[in-house]
Amino acid sequence: MKNDRRGFLLTAALGTAGVPIMGGLARAHDKDKKHEAEEDISAPEDLMREHGVLNRILLIYEEGLRRLRAKAEVPPDVFLKPAALVRKFVEDYHEKLEEKFIFPEFEKRNKLADLVKVLRQQHDMGRKLTDAIVHHASPDLFRKDDSRQQVIRSCELFIRMYRPHEAREDTVLFPALYKVVGAKQVKELGEQFEKEEHRLFGEEGFEKTVEQVAAIEKQLDIHDLANFTPS
Repeated sequence: MKNDRRGFLLTAALGTAGVPIMGGLARAHDKDKKHEAEEDISAPEDLMREHGVLNRILLIYEEGLRRLRAKAEVPPDVFLKPAALVRKFVEDYHEKLEEKFIFPEFEKRNKLADLVKVLRQQHDMGRKLTDAIVHHASPDLFRKDDSRQQVIRSCELFIRMYRPHEAREDTVLFPALYKVVGAKQVKELGEQFEKEEHRLFGEEGFEKTVEQVAAIEKQLDIHDLANFTPS
């Protein structure tokens, strides 16, 4: 009877105090699993998924250009918001990782050096085009036809350059990284990238950036993937 009573009291205690304890353990377990999943993302995979963010920004630019050509009402934010994301996430983070950690490994071994040279030049040109977009899409200037034409031209050049740029990195440069530095260093690069992401954007920096892109897509009503399917 005493043992039964002890069992009953223990069960009752777990039924109250144990609930938050178990909930806390579950949350900790989920966090550990998430952290393990992040660690499993290699440096090339990390850079490639960031190219996915860039591609979605290019789609936003394209929608803005389509509306301008159709003489629709287009507020400057349609270009300023994606340009701000390009500057913060693509140019000041993603490309800096490539320039600091990826390109030098190929250059010092004289591997794909001509490709890396062009990629560096395109990074520089991309920043100039973003400067032009931000300048001419400012509210005061964007009302003028000349500035709108400059925005159109700069976005067209940006899109035309970055589609093959990222495709060449994804299919040529990043796959070659394993042969150039080896799997161990690739893993270490992935850990460095994660630390830099957390330093600049906090926890879940990639996910937060994707959410910002999705918010702009929703504002432009291009968020439903099914709408891109030909009828």
